[in-house]
Amino acid sequence: MRVLLSTYGARGSVEPMVGLAVRLRELGAQVRVCAPPDEEFTRLLDGVGVAAVPVGDPVRPLVTTVVPGSAAGLAQRAADLMAAQFDAVAAAAEECDVLVATGPLPATAGARSVAELLGIRFAYVSHTPVSLPSPHQPPPARRGRPLPPGVSDHRELWEIDARTAHDMFGELLNTRRAAAGLPPVDNVRDYAFTDRPFLATDPVLSPWQPTELGVVQTGTWFRPDERPPAPELAAFLDAGERPVFVGFGSMPMTGSKDVARAAVEAVRAQGRRVVLSRGWAELDLIDDRDDCFAVGEVDHAALFARVAAVVHHGSAGSTATAARAGVPQVVVPQGADHPYWAERVAELGVGVAHAGPTPTVESLAAALGRALAPETRARAKAVAGTVRTDGTTVAAKLLLDPAG
Repeated sequence: MRVLLSTYGARGSVEPMVGLAVRLRELGAQVRVCAPPDEEFTRLLDGVGVAAVPVGDPVRPLVTTVVPGSAAGLAQRAADLMAAQFDAVAAAAEECDVLVATGPLPATAGARSVAELLGIRFAYVSHTPVSLPSPHQPPPARRGRPLPPGVSDHRELWEIDARTAHDMFGELLNTRRAAAGLPPVDNVRDYAFTDRPFLATDPVLSPWQPTELGVVQTGTWFRPDERPPAPELAAFLDAGERPVFVGFGSMPMTGSKDVARAAVEAVRAQGRRVVLSRGWAELDLIDDRDDCFAVGEVDHAALFARVAAVVHHGSAGSTATAARAGVPQVVVPQGADHPYWAERVAELGVGVAHAGPTPTVESLAAALGRALAPETRARAKAVAGTVRTDGTTVAAKLLLDPAG
């Protein structure tokens, strides 16, 4: 069977698809992945020997230059994403049997249209539950389109969200569909999501309450990584007690120097060493003391297993990886679904939700103190044993089943 995986977004959108690609190939499928042409994503795919098809513009310059929450330039970005689906993704999907897509709505709605045009199966996947319609939660606000004040009924809010999404992207999609000889759709969001979306999150970390939508929760899609740590990092880890990891992944951060200083000093206040991940915020060491070590791209699963705590932004991937490692977490939410994961970490007792996106020495030191408490460490170890590691296997078998 030939499977095309299509994704557009930062690392949290790309890395899980790489994990799925590896598992599909192990089960005998031919796989290729459409992904942004950023060098780190190309390197990621090359590293596992999966064919990469560059689609769209690089993501990192976009993420690090767009004002959070701003809708400026959204129409053009949506048009470009949609065009990429009908062009590059459609070309890559020729002779494939299944197309799996994740990412922004213009990309996934376009991808499903491509699958419809080619007459092949389509599957939509979300790596967070907050984007899927449910009467148990409100929808996230769309860029430039805040949720109406005074409306508290979740079902009504999701209906408003569907109309808003169609207002934003419906004409764009239907113009493309008409040019391809496809009929119009009247609900872009639900068309892209399908009536049986995959939810690639862990059922303990992220319990999904059944709804009218036939969500298939597979477990988190972890990417296998057997690379040993760099010798310099290994030497640092071996040279003393377990350090605290601090990193904010693909999130740009205003005042990154201040954030790095607050983080390092907060960890030092707990008597711990620091592993500082540069990330897209380009965090860096604040001095030349030997209790800090800066890293770039690294195997988080292996590293988290050797640290005392993980301070991160609250992405689905970082949360699940830290939980799987059995290490306490401090989540400093920056936006998107981060507050959801911060809340789940606190509710499960495996860590602490930091109040707000900007840590100070005092606020982070206090959060770390609670995260490093014996009861939190014990709870993190207990929950680690419940985290599913077969998410890619579950999804791959479903995709490879001819019955769908």
